[in-house]
Amino acid sequence: MSAPAESPARPLGLDPAVLAGIPTPAYVYDLAEVRRNHSALRAALPDGSGLYYSLKANAHPALLRTLRAEGAAPEVCSSGELAAALAAGWPAAEVLYTGPGKRDAEIDAAVRAGVRHFSVDSPHAIEQLDRIAAGHGVRAEYLLRINDDQPVPGQGLAMTGVASQFGADTRWVLAEPARFAGRPHAELTGLHLYMGTNLAQPEALLGQFARSLDTAKILRAELARHGARIRVLDLGGGFGAPFATAGERIDLTALRPELTELLDRELPGRGSDGTRVVFESGRYLVGTAGVLLTSVLDVKRSHGKDVVTLESGINHLGGMPGLRRLPPLNPHLVAASGEERPADVETLVTGPLCTPLDTWSRAAKLPPLRPGDVLAVPNVGAYGLSASLVAFLGHPLPAEAVVDGDAPGRAPELTRLHLTRTVEPASGVK
Repeated sequence: MSAPAESPARPLGLDPAVLAGIPTPAYVYDLAEVRRNHSALRAALPDGSGLYYSLKANAHPALLRTLRAEGAAPEVCSSGELAAALAAGWPAAEVLYTGPGKRDAEIDAAVRAGVRHFSVDSPHAIEQLDRIAAGHGVRAEYLLRINDDQPVPGQGLAMTGVASQFGADTRWVLAEPARFAGRPHAELTGLHLYMGTNLAQPEALLGQFARSLDTAKILRAELARHGARIRVLDLGGGFGAPFATAGERIDLTALRPELTELLDRELPGRGSDGTRVVFESGRYLVGTAGVLLTSVLDVKRSHGKDVVTLESGINHLGGMPGLRRLPPLNPHLVAASGEERPADVETLVTGPLCTPLDTWSRAAKLPPLRPGDVLAVPNVGAYGLSASLVAFLGHPLPAEAVVDGDAPGRAPELTRLHLTRTVEPASGVK
């Protein structure tokens, strides 16, 4: 494993005095970085396109309020995310409700709340939406999610071209278009073409979008024969970001001119003919805006290697490597005093959980550590706390602190979630 790049002594540019005032373990989010990320992504997208924020990346209320103020719309895939979006001030009419395999109860609650835009993956899901919308005497709209016939090279996580819960296969839609073309209370208004995720190069993103537009052209023509008027093309996103390692947001400057040219060529009447192109992003918007601060609990030597045990383990960050989704983590030292030490000790970094699986790195290059030192894991604003094994072994959750680099004199806003377990009979059980 290669040694991580040297991290800045002050994660997120925070003053050591601010760091010292934040209890560990804690995720710290900088709203100024969220604004900068949003501005950078908007600048990389063509004029007139829409942008959804995927709440799965991080649904902290302060981040949601900031993104709403910046003009992003919410993309949710659960009742909990919908509640968070509404609490942040987004009108239900702006919500796009996605995700495979929805329960009747959650669609019913969303429709009652005023949500009218959904993404669906199958004829069953269309009929389900139609039935529930009819029960409320309303008409819902849906994007038909497509699982294209071939994956696009360079995907960080393949979401098309393989057997998947996401979307209807292109060949299936072309073989039975009438089954996908709408119902009395559920109107097909667009296509959802999310090919992959965590792409780091503009060329890879452009290739993904080009493939999506080719597929969309074929499907639009076929579905139009069955009365469907496709007005929205959701091209997804896949905009990458560094995770749990030093690094800056990915430069997407080169994307805008080529993507604009592609859309002008493939959709010459977009806008004037009512066609709207939208994109989605989670990690790009908030990934570099978060850092996890966690203290050293114990240091020892074992079989010739330095072993460091932290307050945080896979329960606070990185539970998903067990699903082969994320790389091993290499935390970076930060001392609240600003002290710097050479990072030249190969260290086994573990968390406090009573399992040998609780390991972040087996060969992190760190300075000599002592109990009470503070480590910082950078670039964990996306898929950090929300993607961790928070219930495993029942350790306390980290605090979450919100700072604003645009208002450096403002004290951090501290919040803490709590896991509670109530014992009560399940429905119908006495």
